Amino acid sequence: MTGNLLLFNLATDADDPVLAFTTQWINRLALHFATIDVVTMRAGRLAVSDNVRVYSVGKEQGYSEARRAAEFYRILGGLLASQRYEACFAHMIELFAVMGAPLLKLRRVPLTLWYTHRQATRLLELATQVCDRVVTAAPDSFPIATSKLRVLGHGIDTDFFHPQAGGRLRILNEDADGKLTKTQEAILATGGYIIQVARLMSIKHQETLVRALEYLTDAQAVFVGGTPEGADGRYEHKLRGLAHGLDLGGRVVFAGPQPAAVVREYYRQASLAVNLSPPGLFDKAALESMAMALPTVVTSSAFDSLLGQYHDRLYVESPEDVDWLVARLRPLLAMPAVERAAMGAVLRDRVVAHHGLDGLIHRLTKVLRTGEP
Repeated sequence: MTGNLLLFNLATDADDPVLAFTTQWINRLALHFATIDVVTMRAGRLAVSDNVRVYSVGKEQGYSEARRAAEFYRILGGLLASQRYEACFAHMIELFAVMGAPLLKLRRVPLTLWYTHRQATRLLELATQVCDRVVTAAPDSFPIATSKLRVLGHGIDTDFFHPQAGGRLRILNEDADGKLTKTQEAILATGGYIIQVARLMSIKHQETLVRALEYLTDAQAVFVGGTPEGADGRYEHKLRGLAHGLDLGGRVVFAGPQPAAVVREYYRQASLAVNLSPPGLFDKAALESMAMALPTVVTSSAFDSLLGQYHDRLYVESPEDVDWLVARLRPLLAMPAVERAAMGAVLRDRVVAHHGLDGLIHRLTKVLRTGEP
C-alpha cells in the first residue's frame, strides 16, 4: 500500500439513497493507497477508512456556486502544496475534473475520469480533453469517442447484495398518510411483487410498468426511489395519478428513497425486478437486483452478455412498449419459484464474475497507476 490518491466525488455520504456506494469504493481503494484525500461537492455521514480524509466544498451547507468554486480551489491548492499524489480520480464529477486539471498538470498528477451516462455535454467534452484517461462501465456507457477510454465494468458489492432471506418490511404508501391498505398488507404478507429501483424520472420509464399492471391483474409493484434533487416532482405526481386512474388500488406502492440496507430487504421480498433505463445507461440497479438473484427484465443491450440464454425471456427492446413488457412479465410471474431462483442464481454468478467490486477496484487501480486495466 503505497502512494497517495486524490479523489473528486459528487457526494460522500454513507446514507445517500443514490450515491452511498461511493463510500464503499473509497474504502476499497484505500486498501491500495497510503492515503486518499477526497474533495466532494457535498458531504453527509462519513464512514471512511482511517487513511481517508474528506473535504467538502459546502453544497450541504447551502453555499452558492461562486463560494463552492472558491472553496474547491482553496482546498485543492492546499492539498497540492502539502501532499504528493500518484494520481487523481474524478468520479462522475466532470466539473471538478475541468476545474482542477490545470493545477494537476502543473504538479504532473495524472487525471482519470469515471463517467457512465449516455448524455454528451460540452462540459463532458472539455473534461475528456483535459483528462489523461476516461473509464466507464460498458462500451456504450460513455457517449464520446476517444482513445483515452478504458472499459472496466461496474463495481457491485456482491457480499452486501446477496439473496439471503431477510425480515419483513413495512412499506408505507405516502398517499395513505402512512397507513397500509388491506391490499398492501397482503403484498407484505405474501411477498412476490415486482420491484423497480430507480429515481422517479421519465428516463427510467416507471410509467411503462404501471401501465403493464393493468394487464397483469394478479401482480403488484413496488417502486423504490424518489424524485431527484432539483426536479419539480411532476413525473412522480403523474405516476401516482396514473396508478389511481387505472384503479390499481394498493397494487402499486411508492416506497420513496431508501438507504442501501433497506433497498436490499425490498429486493429480498421481491419475485422479479424491472429496469427500464434505455440503451446507453448501464444501470447499477439492474446489476444489484441480479446480484440478489432476481430475474431482471432490462431494455439496454449492455446487459446482453449477462442475460445469455435468458435473453429472450428478460430483454425488452423498447422501454416504452407496454405490450412487450407484459409479454415478458406474465410467464416469469407464472413460473415456479424454484425455476425463477435457478435463473436468478445464474445471473448472480455472472455479476459476481464480471462486475464485482473487488475486480473493478483491481482494474481501476491499475488504470490509475499505469493507464491500462
